[in-house]
Order: sequence, then C-alpha cells, then structure tokens
Amino acid sequence: MFRTLVTQAARTPSLAIVGSGPGGFYTAAKVMQLLPGTKVDMFEALPVPHGLVRFGVAPDHPEVKLVMNRFDEVAESPDFRFFGNVTVGKDISVDELKDTYDGVVLSYGASEDRVLNIKNEHVEGVYSARSFVGWYNGHPEHREIGLDLTSTDTAMVVGQGNVALDVARVLLSPIDELRKTDITEHALEALSRSRIKRVHIVGRRGPLQVSFTTKELREMFALPNTKLEIDTELFKDQLAHGQSLLLKNRALKRLLGVLEKEIPTDAIKDAEKFWSLKFLRSPVEIISESNRVKAVKMEINTLEGPTDSQVALGTGSYEEIESGLVFRSIGYKSTPIEGIPFDARRGVVPNVCGRIMDGEQVLDGMYTSGWLKRGPSGVIVSTMQDAFETAGAIAADIKNGKPFLQPTKSSRDIPNLLKERNVRAVSYKDWKNIEKLEFDLGAARGKPREKLTSVEEMLQAVNA
Repeated sequence: MFRTLVTQAARTPSLAIVGSGPGGFYTAAKVMQLLPGTKVDMFEALPVPHGLVRFGVAPDHPEVKLVMNRFDEVAESPDFRFFGNVTVGKDISVDELKDTYDGVVLSYGASEDRVLNIKNEHVEGVYSARSFVGWYNGHPEHREIGLDLTSTDTAMVVGQGNVALDVARVLLSPIDELRKTDITEHALEALSRSRIKRVHIVGRRGPLQVSFTTKELREMFALPNTKLEIDTELFKDQLAHGQSLLLKNRALKRLLGVLEKEIPTDAIKDAEKFWSLKFLRSPVEIISESNRVKAVKMEINTLEGPTDSQVALGTGSYEEIESGLVFRSIGYKSTPIEGIPFDARRGVVPNVCGRIMDGEQVLDGMYTSGWLKRGPSGVIVSTMQDAFETAGAIAADIKNGKPFLQPTKSSRDIPNLLKERNVRAVSYKDWKNIEKLEFDLGAARGKPREKLTSVEEMLQAVNA
C-alpha cells in the first residue's frame, strides 16, 4: 500500500470536472496552480461553457461577465481539455470517469427551480424566474417558453432575492437600454411589445429578511420614470423593531438605509412604471380564469422569534393581488446523478470541504464544487472561494498521499470513446469559433454579442 501511495503522489494526477460554470472553472484554475502539470478534462452538457455566467447573469451586468476572460486563460493551458455537448450520465457514465481519472469533481450546478406547491400553480402565465432568465439570456432549454407580455400590465415576482430584482428590472427597463446589451433578439422583440407597467415583488417575511443586495436595489431606483410603492408604516415599524439586528449587520443597515431614503414622502407623480415591495405575504392559490392567471391569493403573515431568526406565520387573513403574470423566484435546486450520494432535502451532494461523503465515509477521489456543493446561493466571488476550498482539498490529498481513484484506462482515449458513440464533442477551440460568430452577429446589431440559442445552431457554427 505504501508503495502505491508514493507512486500515486509522485505522478501527475488527472482530473475530470463535470460542469463548466464558475465552480468548475475556479476549481480547475486553483488545482492547476497548486499542482502544476495536473491534467484537467472538463465535461459540459451544452456545446458552450461558462454556465451561470452566460445564462444567469443579467444582460445589463457586463462587468460580472468579465470573469470569462479568466476562464479563457485556464482553457489555454495545454493541460486543459474541454468536452462540450457531452452529458455525463448519458454519453459517458460517472463510473467510466472514475475508471479513467484519478479524481472526479462534480460541479454541474442547480438546474431546477423550487416550486410554490399551491393550487393552480401550473396555469398559463405562471413561470419560474429561472426560465425567464434563461429565456432572455439565450439558454436553449428556455428558448420557447411561450411568454406573453402583451395581455396584462401587471406582473408579480414571488421572492425577494437578487434574481427577483433582475426579473423586475428587465421587465421595467427602457428597451433602448436593453438593446445595448447581449440580451437575445427574441427577448428584445417581446419586451419591445410589452405592456407591463407594474411589478410586485413579494416576500413572506419583512424588510429585515430580504435577500437582495444594495447594488441591485440601487439599480431599481435608477430606472427612469419608475417609482417604488411600499407600505411605509409597515416598513418603519419593522425597522424600529430591528435596531438590535442592524447594529450587528452593517450590510443590512446600509441596504435598508438606501431603501428608507428612496421611499416616496408624498403622492407619486410623473411616473410611468411602478414596482412594489410587498412584505409579510405568502401565496396560497393562483386565481385563474380560462386557465390563465388572473390574481394571487395571499395569506398575510406575522413574524415571530428572535430578531435575527424570525419566521413567518400565517394569520388566517387573506387578500387577493391582481396580476396577469407570476414568476416564482424562491430558489434553485440541484438534481442527483446516478451512483453519487445526494441530500434531497438540502439539494446538495453531502461533503466536507468538497470531499464527497457517503454517510460518515469519504469517497476517495470524489469531490464537489459550486452550488452542488453548498446550495444555490451567493455571488460569483463566493463561488470562487468555495471552489478554492475544494481545490485545496484535492491538492492536500494528493500531497499527503491519500487514497484516490484507481483508474484502469487512460484519459487519452476519451475523444475516441465519444466518437465511437457518435457524440459530437465540442472543444474549447470550437467554442471560441462559436463565440466569434456571436460577436460578429452582435456587432451587426450594435450589441456586444448575439447569442446562438439552440444546440443545433451552435453545432452548425462549429461544423461550418
């Protein structure tokens, strides 16, 4: 055993990373830095990389997408290979990866959304925020969601996080501002015909429990000819009762200070559009007419418990809020992959510092990173820090001679294996050709890029 560990620790390790979002790329970057010479193969179900950066970041946040330049630097290493258009679990199994690499990192993110579990939730006009964000960001899965923005002037977002504000901001933004971004052409066309003038942003708890950040809040106030509607009395009452929490939480105090400063002091005049923050409301039923959402029945809540951990409890009183569109934005969730432990309640792969656990046992050579590791929350910087932790665990295990996987096959055979299975794997060079076409299409429209929005288009661009 000692001889095996010494040999394993001394040779150049190989690593398979499943998922090409920030979690995957930051893990690859750090491992390659800590263990020079490490061979990294990255597998992605779509032909294009970058996951949440490409499909989750709002089009009017181009500065956030600059991390793709860093990912390009990682991909330029001769020790890195990208296999796009390859679905792990279908085109190649986890067991096959385990038999080919010294280590496997699962970093495929959170591809489903949490549901409200209320009556009539699936009638027309009710969408997940994830599908709406994917629609305007060009995710192939959400290209055709049947969104009608012309039949109502009021929308509702259930949830009060950054994604909820992204949804509201895109719905209320001037179309000429969106034209300057990389928002998809089909979204631009639909938004240019939109009748939406009011967006309700609803949360089950109060202003002290909102999940959005100050930056996103300021962007809402920056929307031209758009005003906030809020229950001023409720807001001030919650603020007064939360002073002890605000003394300990500077970020929250700053955020609520911005909100308090912007609250209208008199009747709202000269506004063309409106957004509201509605607190202490839980949806209990979608009111529909002809199988389409007409309003949402809400239970009015009260808060109980210590100020820093209050829970919402229903009061038994209800109200209806009219809305012809509803977007649920109450969180994403990851999905299990065959043969890997999964905590269905938390929606994560159980792990300690990125090392996958099966009960109390560490699975040698198996790691996880990103939202699959810690749950779907946080900004890209927190994902980076989390990925660095996983990379550190991998490097420590290699250097300390910990048991890893014992592959019997070589990663050199992966391209031929995929070819034999008629899988058209997309390389990073192929991806850069797709990206060049997107840049060219965008330039013709005065945009940073025009994304290809179907797998077929992407593969055609590669084969052209």
